[in-house]
Amino acid sequence: MAADRGALPEGRYGRSADERADRKLKIVGAVLGAAMLAFVGWAAVHYITKSDGSTQLIRSKTISDDTVQAVLEVRKDEDAVAVCTLRSLGAEGGEVGRKDFRFDKPETHFTELVTLRTTAHAAATELKGCRMEKRG
Repeated sequence: MAADRGALPEGRYGRSADERADRKLKIVGAVLGAAMLAFVGWAAVHYITKSDGSTQLIRSKTISDDTVQAVLEVRKDEDAVAVCTLRSLGAEGGEVGRKDFRFDKPETHFTELVTLRTTAHAAATELKGCRMEKRG
């Protein structure tokens, strides 16, 4: 019986090129996977611990047909300036007033009474949002 002459003897000439390529791909995949896992972990910790500040509308009251007063609770860093947008809606749901309020007090937690002028009687007032800026 004749031996199969096309195949090399097993283990005689080291690893084949395919085995070396497979090993390199596994190493590269493991390194990239570890890097991706580290980045996701860093992003999660950064997202959870980052606190620029927060603002909450405590209450609002329509004083007259052209005036609304609101009480805002502001939490921010000492060196930050909070810029918050309030808007008032009329009975039909249309906007009757909007204003940006700037809070640059050095305190980190305070409440503030603000007055918003409107073009008609306000049925509701809402805090549209706030952004924190560095004092400069």
